[in-house]
Amino acid sequence: MPTDTQLTTYAQVLLTKGIHIQRGQILVVNAPVEASSFVTLLTQSAYACGASQVIVNWRSDDLARLRYEHESIEQFESIPDWRRDFSLYYYHKGAAFLSLISANPYLMNGIDTNKIFAWQKAQNAALKEYIDGMMASKTSWLVAAVPSYVWASILYPNKPEDAAYEALWQLILHASRADGDDAMADWDAHLAELAKRRDWMTSHHFKSLHYTNSLGTDLTIRMPENHIWQGGAEETASHILFNANIPTEEVYSAPHANGVSGVVYNTKPLVYNGNIIDGFCLTFRDGKVTEAHAKTGEEVLRKLIQIDDGACSLGEVALIPYHSPISVSNILYYETLFDENASCHLALGAAYPTCLAGGADMNEKELKTAGINNSMIHVDFMVGSNDLCITGTTFDGAAVPVFVNGDWAE
Repeated sequence: MPTDTQLTTYAQVLLTKGIHIQRGQILVVNAPVEASSFVTLLTQSAYACGASQVIVNWRSDDLARLRYEHESIEQFESIPDWRRDFSLYYYHKGAAFLSLISANPYLMNGIDTNKIFAWQKAQNAALKEYIDGMMASKTSWLVAAVPSYVWASILYPNKPEDAAYEALWQLILHASRADGDDAMADWDAHLAELAKRRDWMTSHHFKSLHYTNSLGTDLTIRMPENHIWQGGAEETASHILFNANIPTEEVYSAPHANGVSGVVYNTKPLVYNGNIIDGFCLTFRDGKVTEAHAKTGEEVLRKLIQIDDGACSLGEVALIPYHSPISVSNILYYETLFDENASCHLALGAAYPTCLAGGADMNEKELKTAGINNSMIHVDFMVGSNDLCITGTTFDGAAVPVFVNGDWAE
């Protein structure tokens, strides 16, 4: 295990550079039961930072699997009021929400996908206000990682389980920039670099982005007028700076929901609700997927893009250089939080309203008119490669290289 000092540093990174907990604020932590020791340390650190209350919402992959194996689909088609009320109660109190995740890409192997998608629909319907609030950054939130023995055994199948677990902890700390001599200074420098990149992208006011690589990707993405590039720290409605993902290497924005055409190929597996989707390509016309093929998980992919009207359109375009720290580690994590930060990616489904000037204060009709996609899902998939080229076209017709051979053009 990492030392208490290392884990405390990680907790401080999550609380101050991630969630930016405020004195007197409630913190809600969603966490796997296997992480109880770290969550105890995190809770101690949160109180030391001034949190007024720390609420922990535990989960277990093993129990989730048993539920899907033994319960009828009717049990997945609705959510008890108390589950909805839990999230909304703390959301209305202005709580910060910190979710700790661990990968288990094979968790739902053999499970009826109808149950998985029924539960997805039920959760999104019941928690719409809460989810919309997170997407619009009405309060601070963060997704970060903790190891599990299952995840460690997938990444290090030849190591003894304790050694694998230790190695995964060190990977997480390194990718999260929490293992240096001065982690806080490292984060300040990193956030400044992301701010520089996002400001450069926003300043060009691109009309479209054109993606090409040797896999066959040839995709044109139209951007909404008045779009904004985000990345690193952003502000809540009450002007609290926070960083929603640790680790993070991306700058991102929202494409025009009706303005995507061409074909795109994935470059890393997509793990969706415990199912692997890989070797896939999507063909778009006027913003919607018209063809979807996959070597692995095609049934899940097809159901995913049919879950609602917005699921077959893009909600995010994100830029990460091929030679970023997680990418050069050459490790496939089987967890989107890490794999998306090793690769340029796109997302099917909902867009972040904060990627449009004034978008956080717009209603659904106004956002739709502006070209911002709406859906109950937001699923990232990786498209970056070492030969990916992206060319931006401005509204006055100028062509500007954005990415050349997988990295920033300048």
